[in-house]
Amino acid sequence: MTSTTVAGLGLPVVDPAAAVARARRRTTPAETVSQTFSMAWRALKKMRRNPEQFFDVTMQPLLFTAMFAYVFGGAITGHVGTYLPLLIPGIVAQTVLTTCMSTGVQLREDMDKGVFDRFKSLPIARIAPLAGPMVADLVRYLIAASLTFAMGTAIGYRPGGGPLGVLGAIVLAVFTGWAIAWIFTFIGTIARSGRSVQGMSMLILFPLTFLSNAFVPVSTLPGPLAAFVRVNPVSHLVSATRALANHAVISSEVGWTVLAGLAVIVIFAPLSVWSYKRHI
Repeated sequence: MTSTTVAGLGLPVVDPAAAVARARRRTTPAETVSQTFSMAWRALKKMRRNPEQFFDVTMQPLLFTAMFAYVFGGAITGHVGTYLPLLIPGIVAQTVLTTCMSTGVQLREDMDKGVFDRFKSLPIARIAPLAGPMVADLVRYLIAASLTFAMGTAIGYRPGGGPLGVLGAIVLAVFTGWAIAWIFTFIGTIARSGRSVQGMSMLILFPLTFLSNAFVPVSTLPGPLAAFVRVNPVSHLVSATRALANHAVISSEVGWTVLAGLAVIVIFAPLSVWSYKRHI
């Protein structure tokens, strides 16, 4: 490191160019993982001090499950009890996916506050400040999915897949939410404000969620809409979670959902890092 001494004080002055060079040194995979978990711990502490961040993952699953079950159950299947095996896995998928929108919003707000300017000067992996909060968000996804199943059980849902089937459905939904969150992370690095991130995310996710098989059987839809629903990736996730939760069956939909999630990560994780480096 290059430094000089302030005359009369004997204090070293760090060369800014040398500091930047040190910050940009390559980190090892082990260091990247460690730094990511450090950032995750920071995000978890931030959540603990801001409990309102858990409102969407605690109130939304309870409200949506009860509301959709009692409002649409009789109209769609004739009885709430027979509608729950169709509804609950769909609510799990919808809740986890809508929850992951907040990842991009929080990222944009942190960038606007200058938090990431400090991270840029540190000798850490560039992906760590992005991946760390997303690892912490796994806790939020897990809470949302678990509460949905708990609420469903409270109003009469009895998953035929048993505990293992339910656990598999939760894991698949959490993984998919984490993968999709990379899209919103990328949006967070290019948008101009947290409100813009939220608006763009809702424009993408809400049509995909509600124009799926999450709440109604595909057979009840008109031809063109049914064709879209069948190719909608959210429909594949919902079908996969239904097969796991209701029958403990690992269907081909599970494989397609995992492959789609991996493809999203491969594409949008590097894009997010690249955009992050350009915009801070």
